[in-house]
Amino acid sequence: MNLIALETSTRLLSVALWLDGRLFEHSEDIPNGGSELLLPWVNQLLDEAGVAFTQIDGIAFGAGPGGFTGLRLACGVAQGLACGLDLPVLGVSSLEALALAAYAGGSERIFASLDARMNEVYFAAYLIHDGVPETLLEPGVAAPHCVLAAPGQDTAAWIGCGNGFVVYPDLLKSSRVEVRADCWPTAAAVARLAAPRLARGEGVDAGLAVPLYVRDKVALTTAERLARGGLK
Repeated sequence: MNLIALETSTRLLSVALWLDGRLFEHSEDIPNGGSELLLPWVNQLLDEAGVAFTQIDGIAFGAGPGGFTGLRLACGVAQGLACGLDLPVLGVSSLEALALAAYAGGSERIFASLDARMNEVYFAAYLIHDGVPETLLEPGVAAPHCVLAAPGQDTAAWIGCGNGFVVYPDLLKSSRVEVRADCWPTAAAVARLAAPRLARGEGVDAGLAVPLYVRDKVALTTAERLARGGLK
C-alpha cells in the first residue's frame, strides 16, 4: 500500500508518503497560512523516494477536529489529488493521529486534547496496544471543567497529550494523568493509521470526503461569551 497523507488541523502542517511501511515526512510549524506549501512538499517527498504519482494507491488526510480552515485545506487538497489520480480518500481523526504520535510503546491509555478556542477543548480517549488504537471515548468538544476520563477507566493512569493540556493545565486534574503536551497530530501518524484501512477497502470516493468538525458553531454571542467568563 502506497499513500500520501496530509495533516493541517493545527499549526503543525505536515505531509507524509507511506510506501509499504517506509515513511517519508515533511512538517513545519506555521501558525497562519501555508496552503501554498502542501503540494510542493508532496512533490518533494515523491522525488526523494523516487516514486511517481501513478504508483500511489490512496490519499489520507487528518479530518479533524481542529481549526476549521485547516480541516478544509487538508480535505480539499486530498480531494483534488484523489480526483486527478482516480484514487480513494480516507479521513482519519486528528485526535487519533495525535494519540498515536504521543504513543511510546506497549499498552497505553491516551487522552488526546486540542485547544478548541471559545473556552473549550476537543478531546477523545484511546487504548493503544502495539501501535493499534481502540477508541474508548469518541471525539467531542466541551468546556475543560466538563471533560471527564472515559467511563469505566477512572482508576487507570492516563497519558494526556496535546495543547489542550497546555492551555488548560487543570484539564483532567482529578484523574491520574502523565502529560505529554509537546505533541501534535502528524501526517506520519495519519499514514500509519490509514494504510491498513485503505488496504481493507475503507476509502471513499473523493466527493464523499468530509472534515470531522465535531463543533458546528464558530462564534459565540455576547451573552454566551459573558456566561463563560469572556469579555464583552
